[in-house]
Formats: sequence, structure tokens, C-alpha cells
Amino acid sequence: MNLPQINIGGKVTKFPIIQGGMGIGVSLSRLASAVANYGGIGVISGVQIGFREDDFETNCDKANERALAKEIRKARELSPRGILGVNLMVAINNYKEMVMVAVKEKVDLIISGAGLPSELPSLVKGSDTKIAPIVSSSKAAAVITKLWKKRYDYLPDLVIVEGPKAGGHLGFSLEQLSSDNLPHLNEIIQDVINVLKPLEKESGKKIPVIAAGGIFNKEDIKKCIELGASGVQMGTRFVATEECDAAEEFKMAYINSKMDDIDIILSPVGMPGQALVNPFIKKIRKEKEKISKCYKCLTPCKPATTPYCISKALINSVKGDVDNGLVFIGKNGYRINKMTNVKELIDELFSI
Repeated sequence: MNLPQINIGGKVTKFPIIQGGMGIGVSLSRLASAVANYGGIGVISGVQIGFREDDFETNCDKANERALAKEIRKARELSPRGILGVNLMVAINNYKEMVMVAVKEKVDLIISGAGLPSELPSLVKGSDTKIAPIVSSSKAAAVITKLWKKRYDYLPDLVIVEGPKAGGHLGFSLEQLSSDNLPHLNEIIQDVINVLKPLEKESGKKIPVIAAGGIFNKEDIKKCIELGASGVQMGTRFVATEECDAAEEFKMAYINSKMDDIDIILSPVGMPGQALVNPFIKKIRKEKEKISKCYKCLTPCKPATTPYCISKALINSVKGDVDNGLVFIGKNGYRINKMTNVKELIDELFSI
């Protein structure tokens, strides 16, 4: 396979792969630095990253901002020359503050989804930090690129195109996900490339398209590159690695999962998500969970009506209490059957 390279501010990848940001606490400095050291782009998830801070329960926003800075510094110590990114959901309440922390810590790349990051160019202005929106349709790609161009005279440094087989929150409606006409990732890649071509020609700026969502092996990667993608983003495959920051019980939940265990759930964010149907999901499908503590983490979430606290559920699972927590997973996650490490996984994916 003739491998393209992803160029982030003059830093070039050895392998065209971005390790997807996974929260809460699944991809922190250990995993991100390992991927960066081996020639990919390692990504720290910023969502509720301060869950291990002493004042998380009483000062959630500040705990998150402090923890994000700590994790970026740790990752940079472990990978001085690697390419490091941060994934920040637009839906989090302190989105701007978290972006500013990432910029101050001189992270190479900020990736933003779960909403359109309309103000992101203004937040990174004057820095060397590059920015990438996550889109799930050519329409979303057209909206965000045109908005950024008109408002800030800025085009994305890359665009991540996420299909419906991704783990976690999805950029598709429940109706789309249950429809026979659900768009395939391959179609979305080509449609987004066609949207970006005129902008590239007009500006003279190359906008790499990165394919994501359900990519599992080297054949999938090869197909995406043949379609014109400059690389791939993969999250699920990196969970069952020694370097992943989640508890062993979380990793084993992936390894022990079966195809029928993975389904679409409704998140308090107001978006569908892909997750394991474990005892926790079965329980909240029958009855609403009593919310004893609100972390005010997500803008769309309303404690009075939400079926469960997503922060508590994700923190439980990443700490190892997977039966009482939410475990996001990609559609092909059941195909993982063993533990590996970052080097072995990337070697397998790129046939070294």
C-alpha cells in the first residue's frame, strides 16, 4: 500500500492514522503518546477529563481544565516530537475554556464534533494549533467550511468524516440509523471530497479528508485511501491495547463482546450513540435513573428529564465497573478477540 502522509503544522506522520479521542478517560496521555511515538497522531479526550481530580465533585469545570493541561504535558514528556491532538465535544459547557487550555499547552491539533465548532478558528487564532471538524455528511462539511471561510477567512486543516459504524455519539438521527437508506462511509467520503475540491482549488490549501467509523483492518484502510482519503481515524481498535488508559475490565468488555451486544442507545446529549447493551443499558431502558448529582457537563442535558447521568455512567465503566456504566464501542468492536499493544496493532494495520 502506498501510504499518504498527514501533515500537521510541518510535522508529518509515518502512518496515516489518527487514534480517535475516547472519553471519559479512555484515551489520555499514555495511549496518545504511544500512538504519537510510533508515527500516528495520538489524541487525548477532553470530556470530563478531571474525574480523578480531588475537587471534581465540587469544581468540575476547573478540575477538567487543570487535568487537560496535566495530560497534555504528560503526553508531551512521553512523546517530545510526536503529533498530539485533543478531542473536544462542542456540546460541553466549558468548550471555549477547554480549547484555550489546549492552545496554551501548544497541542498540535484540536478535533471537534458533537455539534458544529463554528467559533473554533477564533479561539486558536495566533497559535500554531491546527483544527479539524468531525462531520457525518457532505452537507455538514459544506456548512462548516463555508462558515469558517466567510467569518474567519480560514479553512479546516483537515476534515474527519465519520460514518454510522463509529462508537460513541453519532452524527445521524435515530430515523437515519434505522433506515434502509443509511449512507455508507465510502459514499460520505467521496461526497465530502467533492465538496472540498472547489475550496481547495480556490484557496490553494490542501484539506485532507480522514475517514472514520467502523474501520477495522488494513483492507478497510486501503479502501478508504483508494477513495481519496488521506488517512483514517480509529478508536475502538485501540481500546484493547496495553497502553489504553481504561481499566482492564473495560478492555475485556470489548474482547468478550458479541455482535448482538452492540446497539444504538439514546444519550442525554440528545444524540444517538453506539454502545454495549450491558446490564446498565438494560436497566435504564426500563426505568429512568435517579439523578443525585448534576455535573453540568453538557449543554443539551436536562437533569429533570434525562434518563441517566452520562458522566457517572462513563466514569463507572472506565474505572472498571462496566456492569453499572456506559461502554461506548464501534459497530465492529465484537471482532476484537485479544489484547495487543500499539506497535503490534499499527504494524498489523499497515502490514509491516
